[in-house]
Amino acid sequence: MIDTAVLLLFIPTFFTVAITPGMCMLLALSLGMSIGVRRTLPMMAGELLGVAMVSLSAVLGVAALMLNLPMLFTVLKMVGGAYLLYLGIQMWRSEGRLGKAETVVDVTARGLFLRGWLTAIANPKGWAFMIALLPPFISAERPLLPQLSILVAIILACELSCMLIYASGGSTLRRLLSADKVQWINRLAGTMMAALGVWLMVE
Repeated sequence: MIDTAVLLLFIPTFFTVAITPGMCMLLALSLGMSIGVRRTLPMMAGELLGVAMVSLSAVLGVAALMLNLPMLFTVLKMVGGAYLLYLGIQMWRSEGRLGKAETVVDVTARGLFLRGWLTAIANPKGWAFMIALLPPFISAERPLLPQLSILVAIILACELSCMLIYASGGSTLRRLLSADKVQWINRLAGTMMAALGVWLMVE
């Protein structure tokens, strides 16, 4: 299905890139700080779906369409960035009500899923990385589907592991801080989320 040497090279390569702080990892950290790891899981599910879509598109050639229609990609980036910026501002305005974040920021499972999905598919560095990295690991002499399935499974496993690490780190930081620091946590998490939105819009 796929060469063992290819796998031994691909796994550490992708994990190293995935663990590096980026939009999805910082979003996991921010949500881990504000709502905890368990409630962050829907966001991770949305992010994994987005990453899978980007990975498949990079190999199957749909990415070429996005590159030929830059305006479509720009609109997608702006919408996703504006949404994250809005959420960051709402967290800043929560006045320390960490335990009641759902009254200020959309932390429903559906809202979190959408946030993760938008962040993943509108991440230009994610697209660039997949377009550059995946094709060289695909052998034209072997069936495409088994190779692609294995590589995407590895990608998703790495992404999930790294997001759990970041979210757990944020949740631990939240527990270590005293109750009178909850407003500081909200503002830090909100700043990170707003920064992600601006980053997405200007990237």
